[in-house]
Amino acid sequence: MAGDLRILSIYEGFFAGGARALHSAVVRGLHTGGGQRHTVLSIHQEMRRETMLQRMEDDRCYRLLTADGVPVASLGRTPEHLASQAPFSAAELDEAARHAESADLILSLKEQPLRLVNQPGFPRRPIVVCLHRSDPENQGSALAELKTAVADGRVAACICCAESTRDAYRAAGIPGSLLHVIPNGVDLGRFRPVRKRGPLRRSLGVPTKAKVIAFAARYDRMKHVSLFVRSARQFLKQTPNGHVLMCGAGMSRANAELCGDLETILGDEPRLLQRLHLLGVRHDMELVYAASDVVALTSSFGEAAPLCLIEGAMCGAVPVSTDIGDSAAIVAGIGLVTPPQPDAISAAWTEAIARRPEFARPLAQSRERFSHTRMIAAYATLIEQIHRDVITASI
Repeated sequence: MAGDLRILSIYEGFFAGGARALHSAVVRGLHTGGGQRHTVLSIHQEMRRETMLQRMEDDRCYRLLTADGVPVASLGRTPEHLASQAPFSAAELDEAARHAESADLILSLKEQPLRLVNQPGFPRRPIVVCLHRSDPENQGSALAELKTAVADGRVAACICCAESTRDAYRAAGIPGSLLHVIPNGVDLGRFRPVRKRGPLRRSLGVPTKAKVIAFAARYDRMKHVSLFVRSARQFLKQTPNGHVLMCGAGMSRANAELCGDLETILGDEPRLLQRLHLLGVRHDMELVYAASDVVALTSSFGEAAPLCLIEGAMCGAVPVSTDIGDSAAIVAGIGLVTPPQPDAISAAWTEAIARRPEFARPLAQSRERFSHTRMIAAYATLIEQIHRDVITASI
């Protein structure tokens, strides 16, 4: 292990979300695969997202990382620090510098942690910024921090999870030479069809023969949850044995905003609400997807390569999405793209259910395309090439 490449990942914080799940899977794969030693530094100890206070130690990614031997530390910040954009203290900067000095290269999970990296005196290490959105100008000061780090010569590369990400950041002024696309992948051993869907359906109160739509998203404006609920109203009215599952941070009765959406859109149809199930954050999404006929996405902006579409498809659910980011390319041949109107979305879900047997073969044949083994190998190759380039440049 003495000669292994030492990599530090910096997270803004730990909370339920696709980018963190994917990055953590990459870190675990690289750390256990040999040749690299990974550590993680989280700026925040806890985060408040989608009505939930999420502690680092309670997060699934944190538990998986530490179980695989990846050391995880935190600067101990709280949601109050994030809300006030409090400047970093001398003690925080010293702690962050100590971690950076022990690394050969730094991975920044999205561009937000660059606010820390750009502080005066932060150790100079090659930085690879992992980008997971297609709206760089819609994330506060993040794009400005990325441009500052690029101008300072700190950024060695940006890994884009989608073609739409690369295109958007290039259009925003990030040099194309820094932008590398590594498409998202998932663990095919975890995300796969299961033969028996009945037990999980019964545990959720869903009949075995029901037609099921799964929506896996946090409660966020970009996900256009109200559009999904309006589409669900149409689907449930037209499909007597239809059921809808809503999973993710904020998808529970504890979220007053979601309850307001449901009351506004479905309040006059209480019978329909009985077939709409709010499941909140779940750690068995592979089983939820496998018990579903369709995995739906209704996002209106920001998406790049949504993991829910890939995970759901690999479990046998037909992906149906609005045309956002790389979604159309992801579902091509294995699912449907729909205009962002409730009637069209509901009709697409119905069509996807009817054509599910037709999509089964293409879905099975697409599995290798979405393998996380391929993705992790691509990360390893790029990281090692960057390190070699840095060594060569210093000679």
